[in-house]
Amino acid sequence: MTKENVIIKVEDGSIAQELGVETGDILVSINENEVKDVFDYRYLIQDEYIEFEIKKPNGEHWVLEIEKEEYEDLGIIFESGLMDKAKSCSNKCIFCFIDQLPKGMRKTLYFKDDDSRLSFLQGNYVTLTNMKEKDIDRLIFYHLSPINISVHTTDLELRKFMLKNPNANNILRYIKKFSDAGIQMNFQIVLCKGINDGEKLDKTIKDLSFFIPKAVSVSVVPLGITKYRDKLCNLELFDSIDSAKIIKQVEKWQNKFYDKYGTRFVFLSDEFYLKAGKPLPDYCCYEDFVQLENGVGMLTLMKKEFDDYINKVNFDYNKNVSISIATGIAAYDFISGLCKILENKFKGLSIDVFAIKNEFFGETITVSGLLTGTDIINQLKDKKMGDFLLVPENALMADSTIFLDNIDIKNIENELNVKVIVSKNNGTEFIKQIISL
Repeated sequence: MTKENVIIKVEDGSIAQELGVETGDILVSINENEVKDVFDYRYLIQDEYIEFEIKKPNGEHWVLEIEKEEYEDLGIIFESGLMDKAKSCSNKCIFCFIDQLPKGMRKTLYFKDDDSRLSFLQGNYVTLTNMKEKDIDRLIFYHLSPINISVHTTDLELRKFMLKNPNANNILRYIKKFSDAGIQMNFQIVLCKGINDGEKLDKTIKDLSFFIPKAVSVSVVPLGITKYRDKLCNLELFDSIDSAKIIKQVEKWQNKFYDKYGTRFVFLSDEFYLKAGKPLPDYCCYEDFVQLENGVGMLTLMKKEFDDYINKVNFDYNKNVSISIATGIAAYDFISGLCKILENKFKGLSIDVFAIKNEFFGETITVSGLLTGTDIINQLKDKKMGDFLLVPENALMADSTIFLDNIDIKNIENELNVKVIVSKNNGTEFIKQIISL
């Protein structure tokens, strides 16, 4: 059966709307070429003249001749952002977080994507293990840049073990092909104690640095361990001493790369500094914050935004407002510090910060992004909430008001009898939200 690219929205004032394209129409071809996915589509519409064939709901076929500016968009949104099914992961990584989820959650949470198109479109990281040579060549043909790659280790035998995939040993050859083709790359290393750390980490960082400047950055993040690891590889968490050693190890590489290339290249996630009890690096140390989605520099950026805005705010705060904030254990001290500054500046403002233990996934999970509605309700039900309760935006499913455990914000409001506000992960917005309540 031929795949149908169903149009679900036509932007107002767009070329497509002017030509009579409507919601419910189906894209058949562009310049008589089948459109397999979003990259075919983007490539085929970039010319100044195209022939665009659609099928109307009544079965009529229209061929539209379109003259436009080069690369100008048509203003069409399709039923699937990829215009195809997402490729699933073919690995069985020893540290995979999805394998550590409890049973009974939404089916979509158990889907493991490993799709290079999502790397380009959404910043997802891919292992490249489910790709053949022709797939790599297609990425190069479309010059999809940057691409985000989960490397974990450049010791090829170790990578096969960590990913439980015999195809994991092509990684350096694929990286070289991307580099030779001028495609920029960001890398990710999920660090596992006693497995790919120590000398193995040194080797990985050194190997990846050979591809600078097309290799833009490397993030090093600690594995997460939930209480649902039955029959999985036995792994240990890094403690404060381990984390301090890793910071020192990575700083040596950063200094070396900065002197040689003008970039620190490799960056640690905030969790290592919090675990070690070390100060977060300065704002300038994160350069362009390219690994922000991996939790690299997130708190430093938020503090910079906070400091810049708090110095600009100058007005009489004539309110008596009591606010509660729910956050993860890892970020508790950081958020508490910001709130003390706000209380000192705005008299009449009272803020209580609550560190929520993650009993849903296990207390070894301390980040705010994995908080659940159940834990928030259970741990705050006997507390005084004040006028408002702020919950972190990154704990909610994308574009929704639902936590990972299917609890909605409205459930929390009903259970705790308080108005819930979604707190932005932005220092400026954090201040604006609080002082506007």
